[in-house]
Amino acid sequence: MDIEDRLFLISRDPTEEVVTEPELRTLLETVARPKHYIGLEISGMLHLGSLILTGFKINDFIKAQVQCTVFLADWHTYINDKLHGNWAKIKEISEYYSEAFRYFCPGISIELGSELYHRTNDYWKDIVRFSKHISLPRTIRSLTIMGRTGRENLDIAQLLYPPMQSVDIKALELDIVHAGMDQRKIHMLVREIFPKLGWKVPVSVHHHLLPGLSEPLTPESSEASSVDTETFSKMSKSNPASGILIHDNEETIREKIMRGFCPLGTAENNPILELIRYVVFHENNEVVIERPQKYGGSVSYATFKELERDYADKKIHA
Repeated sequence: MDIEDRLFLISRDPTEEVVTEPELRTLLETVARPKHYIGLEISGMLHLGSLILTGFKINDFIKAQVQCTVFLADWHTYINDKLHGNWAKIKEISEYYSEAFRYFCPGISIELGSELYHRTNDYWKDIVRFSKHISLPRTIRSLTIMGRTGRENLDIAQLLYPPMQSVDIKALELDIVHAGMDQRKIHMLVREIFPKLGWKVPVSVHHHLLPGLSEPLTPESSEASSVDTETFSKMSKSNPASGILIHDNEETIREKIMRGFCPLGTAENNPILELIRYVVFHENNEVVIERPQKYGGSVSYATFKELERDYADKKIHA
């Protein structure tokens, strides 16, 4: 496979950003099989966003001849009070995540945070080294685990989260770090601090966050005032009604989609159209909408842009 094909696979939807594209090109030209990871907290049932969309991107990396690792961040999960900090439950759900990702993304490696820390002698030394280059206010700004309103009640363990997430990258000797757009801050911190320590700076690849099916928050919303609205509106494991779980049957999926926010003629911030763009079109070269002849008959689309245009023009509706 040539470089252009590999670049296309890594950069295509659902990728939103590559930091930086010239660095990625150089990496692919000089390293036969770069090392990649995506880090995940362990927090409940998987859904279209957390497994399927993420898995699509991982599979793109695999096709592009990249060595892919799913990092199951069990200690980060504990720090963030997910699963009520129940370590036995965290370990149990880690097995569920491992099985799901191995099935959906054949060829990946699974790495548990607790196992990485156990075998990496310099891990905590590197935490201290890294932390000497970041102030307390910058650490708090880098936190991606809560909205600004929650930061008044931070415990000390939560302040370890950004340094740990950063040093994980060094410990795994990564060439490519991959995450949703909500993790961008920490990757920019890595790009700033790693050169000061003489550590290898990886390429960052950020993919789109699939929104929940309910009406998205706007920046003016009182609920959204303390958090990033894209992150707040993303499909959530903690709210099964907002997203399609991988365990939902066909009837449940149909009901959730029919209840989804899909205003006539509005293509922007439309979660149903996002499902079509990032899930349906990722795996299909054509989408056919079946309609009775009295409504114009069935219509097919070879690209999402064509479908989006007709939807905005009210030529089709969910």
